[in-house]
Amino acid sequence: MGRGPKILAPFRVRDFALYWTARTTSWFGDGVMVVALPWQVYELTNSPTAMGIVGAAQMVPIFAFTLLGGVMSDRIDRRKVILASELVRGLAAGVAGVLAVTGQLELWHVGAMVVVFGLGQAFAGPAFGSIVPQIVPEELLVQANSALFTVNTIALRLGGPALGGLLIAAFGTGVAFLVDATSFLVGAVAIALLSARPVARVLAAESRPTVLADIREGVRYVRARTWLWGTVAWWLFVAPFGHAPYVVLLPYLMKHDLGGDASDLGLLFAAGGVGGIVMSLALSQVRIPRRHVTFMYALCAFGITDLFFYSLVDAPWQTMLIAFVAEGMLTGGVLTWNTLLQRAVPNEFLGRVRSLDSFAVYALTPVAMAVIGPAAGAIGVRQVLAISGLAAGAVTVGAYFLPGMRETEGRIRL
Repeated sequence: MGRGPKILAPFRVRDFALYWTARTTSWFGDGVMVVALPWQVYELTNSPTAMGIVGAAQMVPIFAFTLLGGVMSDRIDRRKVILASELVRGLAAGVAGVLAVTGQLELWHVGAMVVVFGLGQAFAGPAFGSIVPQIVPEELLVQANSALFTVNTIALRLGGPALGGLLIAAFGTGVAFLVDATSFLVGAVAIALLSARPVARVLAAESRPTVLADIREGVRYVRARTWLWGTVAWWLFVAPFGHAPYVVLLPYLMKHDLGGDASDLGLLFAAGGVGGIVMSLALSQVRIPRRHVTFMYALCAFGITDLFFYSLVDAPWQTMLIAFVAEGMLTGGVLTWNTLLQRAVPNEFLGRVRSLDSFAVYALTPVAMAVIGPAAGAIGVRQVLAISGLAAGAVTVGAYFLPGMRETEGRIRL
């Protein structure tokens, strides 16, 4: 590969270029929604509790169906699973967009849209996460993941939120919803052009296990490996501390405490995107350290405490500086984790392992989303941010020191 950017190497694979295109367009739409969804809810209700309920409505179907999504990802062509999800979510965003443009959108419409989003994520998430090793050779996995994380942060944390803020300021939230719908449809076209892939797990008709048996087999595989169950358990507790306050309280903090507008909120998310881009590009050019679990947890420990620092700010620009550092750290940690899963987990288990990973992320998050607004009302927005950041940092340190957590460091190079 010479001395050129190693991150470009996977694009020589046709199907990776198509997959990257699909993810790029969908992530840009999701980035627009990062700003448009809370802004729309606050325009309708001006209530953190309502935003928490909407967030919980999106998380519940992910929690309920992601394990089934993992089984389907291992049994069915992952391309078909992703395609169906993109089309359904595009339709939901389009309907909500039309209602908003025509002035007929109500809070329950927003709730219905995010429920569909959650269902789509439950099935597409494991398939998206496990199809990459089927597309690119093993030696290009780090570069492929770096390319994906680079565009993820550009689209989801930088360009998408910035575009969302501008669209809302110029045309309103309805147009932003319609842009998200279009992004799903463009992504669906790119996925449809992928070459058909063999299913990861071929089952004989006479010995076809039930869905529940498949899930139990995946759970046994994870339980036998501390680095897997320990990190999945870490996600179970850290995700509620990190995600719910970030989604529910930061927009409120920006709008009410700091005097910012939709553009400032977009720039906050965009600053995090820049940090993620820098980290992704750096990791595409160098080797992930041999002590990859230590590296991953060190990055996450720094990144996950960002909520504490948000509780101390008194100007919008300070939130952007925190986001730049924290999102860069978290991007590096998650990129390392994804590559480790793709290298260490057999293909026939990867969909189910990814679904268990997602299940842990979302299992307690609906509860956190529902209670975070009332908690902020009771003790204050800044106080909830501070407690969440410190608790997440403590859980991260505790997970790292589980016996056997670093077992892969001696036998796998990323």
